[in-house]
Amino acid sequence: MNIDLQPVTIENWYACTQLKVKPEQLALFPASVVYWIAESKYASDFELRAIYSESLLVGFLVFCTEPDPDNNYWIPALMIDEKHQGKGYGKAALKTLIQLMSKDNSNGTRIMIGHRPDNRIAGTLYESLGFIQVSRELIDGEIVRLLQIGRA
Repeated sequence: MNIDLQPVTIENWYACTQLKVKPEQLALFPASVVYWIAESKYASDFELRAIYSESLLVGFLVFCTEPDPDNNYWIPALMIDEKHQGKGYGKAALKTLIQLMSKDNSNGTRIMIGHRPDNRIAGTLYESLGFIQVSRELIDGEIVRLLQIGRA
């Protein structure tokens, strides 16, 4: 599967806003793509990517280019459009993003991602890629997971 993470630009931003999760997933992924595009204009370390399979837009993600005070790099959002779920695009996109995020950091990278407790599909996906749950307590209503790349 060939996945390409392309920057969100003037050419594709509107198409990204048309991506949607299934109606029953709205509580699991409450922030729309429009929200993330707007927030990125004020959060200087947010990087937006459109997820393409070949030339087909299948999803959207947000990651941080700068670490938080604990040296964690966050992935605030990952969504695959309702028409393209269950085809492996989410896993392939995350693998590509992990490579991108860890490429320039030889000292090791701590990648953090969260998901709603009811989003068992996301939890299973993240675990399959090596993310471990950091606490039994919810943080901002989410289960937070960590992936350590390179040195600890």
